[in-house]
Amino acid sequence: MGRSVWGFWQSVFSTAVLYGSLALFTSILHNVFLLYYVETFVSIYKIDKISFWVGETVFLIWNSLNDPLFGWLSDHAFLSSPQSGSQITSPEVVLKRLKALSTNGPLFALSFLAFWVAWARPGLQFLLCLCLYDGFLTMVDLHHSALLADLAVSAADRTRLNFHCSVFSALGSVSVFLSYSVWDKEDFYSFRVFCVTLAAFSILGFFVVSRLLQQRFSKEIRSKLDEASTLKEIICVHVSGSRLSVGHAPFTQTEKPITIGQYLKQLSKHRNFMWFVSMNLIQQVFHCHFNNNFFPLFLEHLLSDNISASTGSILLGISYVAPHLNNLYFLTLCRRYGVYQVIRWLFMLKLGLSVVMLLAGADHIYLLCIFIASNRVFTEGTCKLLKLVISDLVDEDYVVNRRQQAASALLFGMVNLLTKPGQTFAPLIGTWLLCVYTGYDIFQRTPVKDSVSASDSGTPPLRLGCFYMLVFVPITCALLQLATWSRFTLHGRKLQGIKTLRQGTQHGSLIDVKAI
Repeated sequence: MGRSVWGFWQSVFSTAVLYGSLALFTSILHNVFLLYYVETFVSIYKIDKISFWVGETVFLIWNSLNDPLFGWLSDHAFLSSPQSGSQITSPEVVLKRLKALSTNGPLFALSFLAFWVAWARPGLQFLLCLCLYDGFLTMVDLHHSALLADLAVSAADRTRLNFHCSVFSALGSVSVFLSYSVWDKEDFYSFRVFCVTLAAFSILGFFVVSRLLQQRFSKEIRSKLDEASTLKEIICVHVSGSRLSVGHAPFTQTEKPITIGQYLKQLSKHRNFMWFVSMNLIQQVFHCHFNNNFFPLFLEHLLSDNISASTGSILLGISYVAPHLNNLYFLTLCRRYGVYQVIRWLFMLKLGLSVVMLLAGADHIYLLCIFIASNRVFTEGTCKLLKLVISDLVDEDYVVNRRQQAASALLFGMVNLLTKPGQTFAPLIGTWLLCVYTGYDIFQRTPVKDSVSASDSGTPPLRLGCFYMLVFVPITCALLQLATWSRFTLHGRKLQGIKTLRQGTQHGSLIDVKAI
């Protein structure tokens, strides 16, 4: 009876839907975490300032290092291309990642619960909770992102997988709106019950979906068992009779296991990877976090005197949900024109909107509302397309370095390592610019130097400083991004050639997403 039930659900949901639903079980928790963890420790647990900054500093270091660490532990065995008959197939790699998700997904949900009950001194609990939570989140995110490169190679299949992730991520944003109805610093019980409910749903979801996908790909492995046995017999005959000769000559050199130093040297010669990281540092990390950090400040000093509080909350809600919905349209464009071209258009659109806003000035309130919301929507929307580009880089790394198997989790981890410093640069550069131009210190809430004289129109210096930050930061970012993105060559015929080589090398072991 149990097997028939599992079989029924497997027949109902496609692989793309099941893969996308994993984003739901992560986003419903992570969105709530981002909104409330600081407020909980500062206002409810009364953490002191020194403990807070020590915790954040340790978290910053751990957050940067755990991505490549976990990626290396997961994928270092795939870096070499040994001359043996034991080559790992794509279904086996997918099964390995699903097992990691089935374990780390529930642990991630449990670590989320550790924030909302006081069980140690605030400083110690803050440090341990952040490190545990980010560790399990990294494991979940790395393996889920790596599956995008492991499940499919063609651009159409990958955009299809990403499309379902966007749908379920948008559904996960509902937890943010529901949380407002139960958040009360004076009575924390209702919020705790709400968090337990979210965590229970997430644990159940990770268990059920990973179980369904594991059963599906276990069948894939069993169906190829006879083929693998035949291949081993052929290889054994070649080894005993003469020197080994396999059809894929460029990928069969005998190599020792690659060390981390050798891998980093290979990566430093990967030009498209370096250009992408340069663009990604500005786009995904710096500009996205700049918008997140200063969105409330822009609302307060540019719009608060001209719009109601409800309108401000609507703008905040739109900027939170719209990127997921917008991404559905962007993905349809990607299928037609390619990811590279769509991202380039988005950079140009960001530059054009920022220039228009600069020429219009800070007194056009409705235009300012549209620009503040659209700036964050388009920036976040671009970020959600970058996983597709990293998946293409995985393909190029696999082909150029003749890997045994695509080291997708490790490459995602290295991208995170090199771009996460932007999380620190965003608030530092933003607060420095604001202080230099207006003399306003957001920590002291008092001017640190003589106020800058107002403009001829009587615009307050702080408001004018916020406006110039709002428009000049995206203009600068867009110009730098267009310059670096123009040097990125993994698109068009070259990208198609790379995908053809990978598909030819792993013929028979890649997963047909549409057929499952």
